[in-house]
Amino acid sequence: MPSVRRTSAPPPQRTARAPLAAKPAAAVALGLVLAAGALAGCEYTYDDGRAGSAQGTATVVPAPAFTHDPLQQDPVSDAELGDWVSRALPGTTGPVIQADAGLLAAGEVRIVPSPVLETGTYILAIACRSQRRVTFTVRTETLTLVDLGLRCGINREMVIYVSTDSVLTVRLEARTAANYAFRVHRL
Repeated sequence: MPSVRRTSAPPPQRTARAPLAAKPAAAVALGLVLAAGALAGCEYTYDDGRAGSAQGTATVVPAPAFTHDPLQQDPVSDAELGDWVSRALPGTTGPVIQADAGLLAAGEVRIVPSPVLETGTYILAIACRSQRRVTFTVRTETLTLVDLGLRCGINREMVIYVSTDSVLTVRLEARTAANYAFRVHRL
């Protein structure tokens, strides 16, 4: 039959603590951190053999340029409208079927119908000038071809296909005063 001890192992004897010694792993880690910090400012260049690559040339960071001047997005008057339209929608090679431009008051909705367009492919060019967006919705009698809230200052050209002889209806809406311009021409 197994025997069971009634007393536990003798208590351990207390010894004096060993003095702290420098750990070599910590020294190596500190050295690597310092070396990485020293190399962080270095630039790596190489010659890939292509013409025009030169060693020793540093890349110059250009000064920041203002990309959007909000004052240049304020609507223009009727007298300046023609100049703005000619810059926003430059000339086209195809025959222009419909073109319109104007000034929308804040909250105004304007609907502009086109003449009857024959079946075919057309290019719709739109532009606006305002601090906000202008919504362009282009429909035939049965189908919405374009429904776009255009951020002003960005011009768009879209290819649209009219499957049957149709009248396009262009609906324009702006929350703030805005200039608009659009043009439809045959592709």
